[in-house]
Amino acid sequence: MFVGAVFCLYNKNIMERTLINTLKNNLETTVLIQGSVHVARNQGKVAFFDFRDRTGLVQGVIFGKPELLEATKSLRPESIVSVTGIVHARPEKMINANVQNGDLELEITAVEILSLAEGLPFDMNTELNLDTLLDNRPLTLRRAHQRAIFKIQHTIITSFRNFLTGEGFTEFQAPKLVGGDAEGGAEVFAVDYFNGEKAYLATSPQLYKQIMVGVFERVFSTGPTFRAEKSATTRHLSEIAMLDFEMGFIKDHTDVIRMTIRIMQTMTEAVATLCADELALLNMPVPKAPEVFPVMTLREAQALILKETGVDKSKEPDLEPEDERFLCEYAHNHLDSDFIFVTHFPTKKRPFYTHVDPEQPEYTRSFDLLFRGLEMCSGGQRVHTYQTLIERIAEKGLDPEKFAFYLQAFKYGIPPHGGIGLGLERLTAKFCGVQNVKEATLFPRDIHRIDTLFSKSTLNENQSN
Repeated sequence: MFVGAVFCLYNKNIMERTLINTLKNNLETTVLIQGSVHVARNQGKVAFFDFRDRTGLVQGVIFGKPELLEATKSLRPESIVSVTGIVHARPEKMINANVQNGDLELEITAVEILSLAEGLPFDMNTELNLDTLLDNRPLTLRRAHQRAIFKIQHTIITSFRNFLTGEGFTEFQAPKLVGGDAEGGAEVFAVDYFNGEKAYLATSPQLYKQIMVGVFERVFSTGPTFRAEKSATTRHLSEIAMLDFEMGFIKDHTDVIRMTIRIMQTMTEAVATLCADELALLNMPVPKAPEVFPVMTLREAQALILKETGVDKSKEPDLEPEDERFLCEYAHNHLDSDFIFVTHFPTKKRPFYTHVDPEQPEYTRSFDLLFRGLEMCSGGQRVHTYQTLIERIAEKGLDPEKFAFYLQAFKYGIPPHGGIGLGLERLTAKFCGVQNVKEATLFPRDIHRIDTLFSKSTLNENQSN
């Protein structure tokens, strides 16, 4: 549909598209912008539109053009348009310094409707509950709040990749179909494979990371992993994106901790610098990421909990959610950090590949990193000798034969090494201040939904925090 002037303007040799964030460079010039109708307000003799493209927003106005006013009455929010207009500076008394391009206005001279949107099922600018957000994900992702979350997530991924590449790490793509689970657990998705065989969706790239240390020494991997946990909480998903690295020739787990600190500092700086507008929109402060993050052993952390709260957790093999929240609040208030490491988890509770502390054999050289009340990643030093791995696998009640492919690497030499697995959605949620990890997931999968709910009757089942 063409509206207004003759559209010789759309000959690419005559007029190229101008991005909205560059309009200030085109004052009193005729430009062509393309994007979505963000807001439409037709007031009879005048109509105002807010247009949105990938770079931002600008207000356009139609006045003194009855035919154009009449033809654009059908324009609804989210319609896709090409708009020709003249960029004007607003009079000083009409400037809105609180919005992008608040000192500009586009005098619309012609509009081409590329795709006319239907009426929206709800107001895009109002508060929406989680189920409405997720049931209408193709639409609600266009909201400013959601776009801010996933711009921050993009920045997290990019800074992770760029930092590790600069530190001599090589990225590799770990398999998602595997013959067995790295943890030896039962919470896996089984897949029918060829010739009657079973395969499984990978719960972690862990074993492949360790193999690749023998190839490149320093490696990292990004991508989905799968957990068949029958949990419907604010922190669990069936498909998660993981940011993993593994590095060779380490002294012990403290080398991995130091590398992790540098990664988190890099991510924090990148988000603070590149996503300042998004953080402001979400009303979130930049995390406290000091030069050295606080580190406590599990037993030291539990002693602190006892001292400060009177609750004795000294016999627990792991931290509970309330412990994670307490430790993060304590680190924020008393240690000037939003991050805190907890180390030395019991040997019997960690996977077979986790290195045992030779000075305290009941504990491992492992750690969790907590951030704003939630565990972000687990990591540590790994077992690197073949015979020790055989023994640890057997101690866990697993069959070494099932790990023969993995064990090949160690049979022929792997250096001392360690690494982490970092949950992207959890990290995004805490940077953005959202309460449910599903809000920090583009298209979340859990026990109730794959894109849409399996059954409305499941909504209230198994809901817990």
